[in-house]
Amino acid sequence: MMNSVTTGDFTPPPPTPSEAGPGPDVFRRAVQSLLDAPVRREVRLEPLRAPQRLAPYSYAVSADVLGAHDALDGATGRLVLLHDPDGHEAWHGVLRLVAFVSATLDESIGVDPMLPTVGWSWLRSALDERGAAYRAAGGTVTQKTSTRFGDLHGPQTDVEFELRASWTADDADLTPHLQAYLDLLCTAAGLPPEGVTILSSTGP
Repeated sequence: MMNSVTTGDFTPPPPTPSEAGPGPDVFRRAVQSLLDAPVRREVRLEPLRAPQRLAPYSYAVSADVLGAHDALDGATGRLVLLHDPDGHEAWHGVLRLVAFVSATLDESIGVDPMLPTVGWSWLRSALDERGAAYRAAGGTVTQKTSTRFGDLHGPQTDVEFELRASWTADDADLTPHLQAYLDLLCTAAGLPPEGVTILSSTGP
């Protein structure tokens, strides 16, 4: 005889539309373009549970820059795709991308008072260089400095960089948008542009 399991008053939360079904064609094509986009070998992408109340349909991935031995190298983030078939007045479109990047920067760069402006330019330049058609971009850049005293180990000064941004994609091919986001993530992690090798200044 099989024992029954009582769940009490617990009711499982309803699935989001993107989890319950394939969704509209434009959303499915947008998600597929994210899945098919080539990714730099230094970056690890993983599916992430998307926020449930920002739009009728959503999809999300986490992104981490990998260092030696697959250790995280100071840069991480997430990219969320939102779709509202009826459009959204603030979006000026039906496909909205929401990005977050967090990185620990070298002190020589991180303490620069122009860092927020530079960080925002990293995103805009990456989108332009990848040819991503977008509109209504907005966001914030946060610069946090922590200084160690006494017997605490590690660098005397740590600088944390955070960028939160969103923009509307003009079409369902989000390949250039994802690649631009990953370019931003790698720049924040201190990696050179893809295909560029930094030669050591030290002798043999």
